[in-house]
Amino acid sequence: MDWDKLRIFHAVAQAGSFTHGGEALGLSQSAVSRQISSLEDSIDTKLFHRHARGLILTEQGELLAKTAREIFSKLSMIESQLADSKALPSGPLRITVPEFIGSTWLAPQVRELKELYPALEVSLILDDRVLNLSMSEADAAIRLYETDVADMVQIHLTDIHFHICASRDYIAKHSLPKTTKELRNHSLIGYTQGGTAPFIEPNWLFKKAGVETENNPNLTRMNSLYSIYEAVSSGAGLASLPDYLIARDDNIDFVLPSIERPPVKMYYVYPEERKHSSRIEVLREFLLKNITKTNF
Repeated sequence: MDWDKLRIFHAVAQAGSFTHGGEALGLSQSAVSRQISSLEDSIDTKLFHRHARGLILTEQGELLAKTAREIFSKLSMIESQLADSKALPSGPLRITVPEFIGSTWLAPQVRELKELYPALEVSLILDDRVLNLSMSEADAAIRLYETDVADMVQIHLTDIHFHICASRDYIAKHSLPKTTKELRNHSLIGYTQGGTAPFIEPNWLFKKAGVETENNPNLTRMNSLYSIYEAVSSGAGLASLPDYLIARDDNIDFVLPSIERPPVKMYYVYPEERKHSSRIEVLREFLLKNITKTNF
């Protein structure tokens, strides 16, 4: 099978169209179309159904696309390993991290990481969705739960502690709850139902308060913990937030401080096959050192 044609097929299969696949490779739409037709002729197999709205892989096309993804993923891994053979870590380092940890804790650390290793090309992917490290969607991850995926290394970084809190403005306007039962009389802020939460039991507060979660105007939901933090800071209601966020905001105080949700464990995760990567190693040491500087 022609290697260049397979490379073009892989790009088109990922992009879903000749035009976008060509843009990724710097080729014209017509050139890409000719190469795909030539590949189909050479293996006597139709790989795409052509439609006015785009391309759909045939069953045989799906099989070849899966194989191509695996091949190019392995090649990317080998390129990383070759780059890591240099004396100093260099090249791309893509880190997927939950949005609130990335924006409030890891992003402020990037300057120091770059000062230590200026040849690293750092990319933070702030997303609560789980990216596939095995398929090289990222090089490493910070996760807030234990992974059960095979061939992954996970290193426990710390436990994140959460407490109920509210802004001083909110507290000044409302009598503070003295028991968890009284929480149901307050405006509570939590996670959107059905959304992708970065950790287990994101709406622990609703459960603790024993509130009705359907048709309840006292509940406000958001799909981002950082947005929940901003809403609490503005006086919108009570929420369960990480202690380190509460501590850094002079406008937010603890409510029922003796009550704490089960801590959320934070892990550094990467594929087993990357364990000798100098980029992965320096990031691991950097995280383990810097995690102690924050009171989680």
